[in-house]
Amino acid sequence: MEITSPRTAEQPGPTKTEVTDGTKEEDHDHDGASYVPTIISLILLLTGIGLDFFDVEWFAGSLRLAVFGIAYLLVGGKVLVHAAKNIARGEVFNEFFLMGIATLGAFYIGEYAEGVAVMLFYVIGEHFQEAAVARSRKSIKALIDNRPEIVGLVQQGQVTPINPQQVKVGDVIEVKPGEKVALDGTLLTDRSSFNTAALTGESKPDTKSKGEKVLAGMINLDQVIQLQVTSKYEDSALSKILQLVEQASSRKAKTQQFITRFAKVYTPVVVFMAVALAVVPYFFVADYEFNDWLYRALIFLVISCPCALVISIPLGYFGGIGAASKNGILFKGSNYLDLMTKVDTVVMDKTGTMTEGVFKVQEVVVNGWDETEFLNLTAALESKSTHPIALAVVAHVGNSFQQKSIADMEEISGHGLKGLVDGKALLVGNGKLLKKFNVAYPAQVDAIVESIVLVAINGQYAGHITIADKIKEDSKSAIEQLHALGVKNIVMLSGDKDSIVQKVAETLQIDQAFGGLLPQDKVTKVEALKKEGKNVAFVGDGINDAPVIALADVGIAMGGLGSDAAIETADVVIQNDQPSKIATAINIGKSTNRVVWQNIGLAFGVKALVLAFGAFGVASMWEAVFADVGVAFLAILNAIRIQRMKF
Repeated sequence: MEITSPRTAEQPGPTKTEVTDGTKEEDHDHDGASYVPTIISLILLLTGIGLDFFDVEWFAGSLRLAVFGIAYLLVGGKVLVHAAKNIARGEVFNEFFLMGIATLGAFYIGEYAEGVAVMLFYVIGEHFQEAAVARSRKSIKALIDNRPEIVGLVQQGQVTPINPQQVKVGDVIEVKPGEKVALDGTLLTDRSSFNTAALTGESKPDTKSKGEKVLAGMINLDQVIQLQVTSKYEDSALSKILQLVEQASSRKAKTQQFITRFAKVYTPVVVFMAVALAVVPYFFVADYEFNDWLYRALIFLVISCPCALVISIPLGYFGGIGAASKNGILFKGSNYLDLMTKVDTVVMDKTGTMTEGVFKVQEVVVNGWDETEFLNLTAALESKSTHPIALAVVAHVGNSFQQKSIADMEEISGHGLKGLVDGKALLVGNGKLLKKFNVAYPAQVDAIVESIVLVAINGQYAGHITIADKIKEDSKSAIEQLHALGVKNIVMLSGDKDSIVQKVAETLQIDQAFGGLLPQDKVTKVEALKKEGKNVAFVGDGINDAPVIALADVGIAMGGLGSDAAIETADVVIQNDQPSKIATAINIGKSTNRVVWQNIGLAFGVKALVLAFGAFGVASMWEAVFADVGVAFLAILNAIRIQRMKF
């Protein structure tokens, strides 16, 4: 019999309903009306206690029972119904059963106020829990709820207002300045800036150029733009985020699983102990009074209710998931929050993780040629290739080469390109290409660390272009933060040439670095680390690195928002390209874990103390209420602290 949270199916609390985008959303029925029974119950309880205190003569007998009975049913009716349903299913030992027999027992011995108080404060605790969960979900739900209900569909030069759910992939939509983008798409306008805070947690505007991807939830800041839609309304990045967070709450951490297993033994034991406490003294106590010992047993039962654990532990993990999402980090389950606290080795890819993944020309060296003509000839031939380095050369030169005539272009795998440009024979590629065609070039060129493009014109070395991938702004601080958090070993793996990888590693002060690796080589490296007993987190782009992401103890996808491979393979998705978010994810995991164990210690410590007092007749039902519901309050308040923390 598993002790379940009152927010699960068949129990008091919100239900699951379909929303228009096809994702699941909790239907929070937490308007003012939902609190009315609790408020009325509280008023009746305080009234009854006041009348009892002043010993009002007419407040007695059936009237007194009616006042407290109505107060009790207003808050305890649903609990009793669910206890009965669970018993019918064979699930006897759960918190509803404990609350039911303890409070009904209190009524049996005439302690009406105490019976109502136990149930009332329990329900108030539920309201606190609902409010806390709703708050942690608010920023995530707002992404879906606040999407525009109308978009401008561009057809034959006309803009027609239309529901975004009716827009098809490939359609073109218009977004005005200040409007939120409703659908994922490719930017058709030359350039615009976007507020991406809803997706990445970053307030800094992100400038996109023509051809780059724009995601639903971004806010257009600059000018009227046009997007070509790349995904349906229900398949947008925002919908994936919500689905991911919904799924995350269902994947339990080991701490939650431990509490569930513990409760299966703990709950029936305390019930039988309570029965023994009421009955066994009959055989040993001379002035045995059944009602006195029954009262002690009821106190014992109230204290033993695991409300604080059942409520606060899942809430703590959910708070951690919510805090992470606000910081642009998506955890696929609360178990990964725990795993992040154990990571002692972070292995990362270079390109796109620690560097921007965008190659740029660093230096142009010519040998007897005019630099402009040299670049135009080179760019003309490179324009026929889709290699990132070729694209970098073309981007550097611009459009000035487009009048050049190109003939007999041939791509030689692993070497480069050859062809005729304006009648001149060009070789554009690496040193192997020039050696293949017996073209001599300076030996010192081979010692250059950066990626290099060698150019030969009409059989003679004409010069070279160095190209490098820029290190991200916060890469260095990310490594410093990881070391400060106790990550003992930081390793960088890359398919890039080893000299480049070592230079980046030295700049960033990364502990170990290996270049020239194939995907299977990365898998081998991570396997070796795991065999050494390391707890490994691997950070990559989620596509080329999918095998090693799946192998690591925690797989982290960088810049994986909108990438199916990233979301499906990784355990944690960092929505922007900031390496510092790796340290943030570890920090959030540690803070969540710390709060959860504080709650466990608080709950068990107070309960053990009051259980002992109750068994010896020192504690009353009011102390039992504090030990149960009071501790639950404190645990809830402690759990929601995670959402207020700055990471």
